[in-house]
Amino acid sequence: MQYRNPIISGYNPDPSICRVGEDYYIVNSSFEYFPGVPVYHSKNLVNWELEGYCLTDEEQLPLEESRPSGGIFAPTIRYHDGTFFMITTNVTSKGNFIVHTKDMKSGWSKPAWVDQGGIDPSLLFDGDKVYFVSTTSDEQGAGIFLCEVNPFTGEKLTESVCINRGCGGRYPEGPHLYKWFGKYYLMLAEGGTEYGHMETMQRADSPYGPYEPCPHNPILSHKEDMREEIYCTGHADIMEDHNGNWWLVCLAVRTCSDENRRVLLHNLGRETFLTPVVWTEAGWPVVGNHGLISTVMDGPLPGGEVQPVNRNFHDNFSDGKFKLQYNFLRNPEMKNYKLYPEEKMLCLEGTKVTLNETKSPTWIGIRQKGFYTETVVKVSAEDVQGMRAGLTAFYNDSYHYEIYLTREQEKYKVCLAKHIHDIFVVTASAEIPRGENITLRLETDKTYYTFSYSLDGENFQMLGTGLTVGLCTESTKTMTFTGTYIGLFAENGRGTFQEFNVKVLDCLLYTSPSPRDRSVSR
Repeated sequence: MQYRNPIISGYNPDPSICRVGEDYYIVNSSFEYFPGVPVYHSKNLVNWELEGYCLTDEEQLPLEESRPSGGIFAPTIRYHDGTFFMITTNVTSKGNFIVHTKDMKSGWSKPAWVDQGGIDPSLLFDGDKVYFVSTTSDEQGAGIFLCEVNPFTGEKLTESVCINRGCGGRYPEGPHLYKWFGKYYLMLAEGGTEYGHMETMQRADSPYGPYEPCPHNPILSHKEDMREEIYCTGHADIMEDHNGNWWLVCLAVRTCSDENRRVLLHNLGRETFLTPVVWTEAGWPVVGNHGLISTVMDGPLPGGEVQPVNRNFHDNFSDGKFKLQYNFLRNPEMKNYKLYPEEKMLCLEGTKVTLNETKSPTWIGIRQKGFYTETVVKVSAEDVQGMRAGLTAFYNDSYHYEIYLTREQEKYKVCLAKHIHDIFVVTASAEIPRGENITLRLETDKTYYTFSYSLDGENFQMLGTGLTVGLCTESTKTMTFTGTYIGLFAENGRGTFQEFNVKVLDCLLYTSPSPRDRSVSR
């Protein structure tokens, strides 16, 4: 059956997958965003719904002043004897920990911290033993370390020992230890999570090794792929479906290239991709087309008919609760976020904390799910000198564009501002009459973010643009691992919002309309 990649678009990196009967679950990294570690559910491996989050309170997820791309790294999800276990690293806090639950809808446990350092932890349940592996280092350099743990308490039951140092690629990480066909398989991400990324496989008769490498390593890599369609494939997880077929999920990126322009730049973040896996007679996995995957693939999907994917988002704020798609920055002060369902309105109480700080501004956003999008929202701002309320394309505190309402002395304005590297500047403004429900619009493509406003909700005036490259991972001043959000915010006063709509114009057809052609079916 044919399906399309990515199966989970937008910033959803480091996927880990598990099966419970005929149900499938994926978790992803969340870094400085709250709540942490999204959980997606599917019956057919292609149509995924956001089920919730593993980390939903500050005790589980302390993120105070987390640096950009700090916080939560690379989770692993496993199911054993009626219980889900999620293990991950909070690099902003105390390191590696495990949470568990028998029922995701009732919430997850408090963190059980594990006294083994490093990142990218994973678990293997093997009889009465539970093995814990993570990437860390010693005097000999980076390696994969293993110990036995109690998964409910985090207590180490054995000393940590180095079992492997990879297959020659730099940064051996993302370890997953499996027991298949009577042997222990160790799968690693190597080469770094950039354009040299790859996945390797080894196996041994004991979890402690010694490990022999797969003769056709790397089992997954696009570093030499000349199609230039998908890049950076790696950080994978493998599982067998309920029909006995095997699948691999991995992260990868799609760049802002098109037929007229080749660039190694991506703004959507690392996304989740799916590929079939078959086994050789010698017991080694063959991933996709001999290590390559595509945006269109065939495979024996386990569930029913694949449904069209619609990644549009709409919120008229009438539900009385926040939709699961929303994230906040670090640990939010929820008293600053108020829903008024009868009025169909969201009220954001802006504080002195701005989008330019590594704190928790009054900001709420959803992942940008496609290259070509159109967002509109109605905004009203409190008549307070210097306040800002509006719509932002946000990568992190040093990389964001926003269109917003403000008052400067006795003038009421709509402004466009940009923060790139250490430069923050208002690049355009227009005086507007004091009024309610100014409609702000953001349009995106592979080259520009375009900002407009309307006084009547129908006729729009373009205020300005920002280059997409300004919100790309490759352009940031420090190494970052996230992607662009479309968000609402307020600073130094109250902003109210109505009718927040995001249309993803490339999500249904998986084609790229021309930046000049907005007539594509939505």
